[in-house]
Amino acid sequence: MAIPLTDVKAQYGPLLEEVRRAIEEVLEAGQFILGPNVRAFEEEVAAYLGASHSVGVANGTDALVLVLDALEIGPGDEVLCPSFTFYATAEAIARRGAKPVFADIDPATLNLDPGDVSERVTERTKAILAVHLYGRPAPLGELPESVPVLEDAAQAFGATVGGEHAGAIGLAGTFSFYPTKNLFGLGDGGLVVTSDEKLAERVRLLRFHGSRDKERFDAIGYNSRLDELQAAVLRIFLRHVDEWNEGRRAAAARYAELGLGELCDLPRDEPGHVYHVYCVRTPERDRVAAALRSQGIACATYYSTPLHLQPALSSFGSGKGLPETERAARETLALPLWPAITAEQQERVVENVRSALALKAAS
Repeated sequence: MAIPLTDVKAQYGPLLEEVRRAIEEVLEAGQFILGPNVRAFEEEVAAYLGASHSVGVANGTDALVLVLDALEIGPGDEVLCPSFTFYATAEAIARRGAKPVFADIDPATLNLDPGDVSERVTERTKAILAVHLYGRPAPLGELPESVPVLEDAAQAFGATVGGEHAGAIGLAGTFSFYPTKNLFGLGDGGLVVTSDEKLAERVRLLRFHGSRDKERFDAIGYNSRLDELQAAVLRIFLRHVDEWNEGRRAAAARYAELGLGELCDLPRDEPGHVYHVYCVRTPERDRVAAALRSQGIACATYYSTPLHLQPALSSFGSGKGLPETERAARETLALPLWPAITAEQQERVVENVRSALALKAAS
């Protein structure tokens, strides 16, 4: 039987009746925009993350743009970020008219290399936008203290750094609730998290057309609000996210126990890693991927064209180059992983990786 890359239905399936009741309650109440579930979710998720404020928005990309706008980052400013990440990270910077300055990554963690970041800071640098890639926390404590740190935590809900939750450590953090994320909705959704009251209030203003009351408009804003239906579902899923993340960690450990590390480089484990994606490295990435797919086993190559090489962003350049980013783009491969993946499924994945590499060795 086919093995998917992830299985979202396996997560929400046991909760389906509770989800249906929550949706029916919203339908019965008839309030779909900024209603009681949005307010309750914002309070509950802020308490979970250990932040003073959270603001529900339409999606993770809007969350990034709203934070940059609230900080008045725009033309003439620079924001440091990785090139080995999803397009939205740099897209949000460019949408504000600022310049994304790409820094290289640590080959062991695939997160920002603090040393390379330090070399690229200039007087125009207004922020560092660190990505917690694949659910592994970025090295926030090693980044330059002279520049505000923002967290793109879209892939890392529930991840921790020294007992603190990713997304609630820097000046502000952003999350996506896209359906494959660790904490997911049944559609798009996003969140801005901060303990800076003025920043939170500014984001709340901007998410609703720059208005507090729909009568007076104090800023050029956006129409970016978390839906009441999504908030109702997210409140249910929030109660299960730690359990799901433990399932991800257990599955990641099982891959190592099955001997996958003898065949390719495994992701470096850390106590706070929540494995949004389980990404291995091998110079034979394309051969392994083709072999897995031929056997009905899903896999994925994330960021095989880094952001500094994307047509829409290539004009920003990469300064002194990004060798580790480009090498990772050639070698990384995401393998099937979700909280309830079975040992038998993982054994089949490992067996097929082994067979693919054995054929290479024989040839």
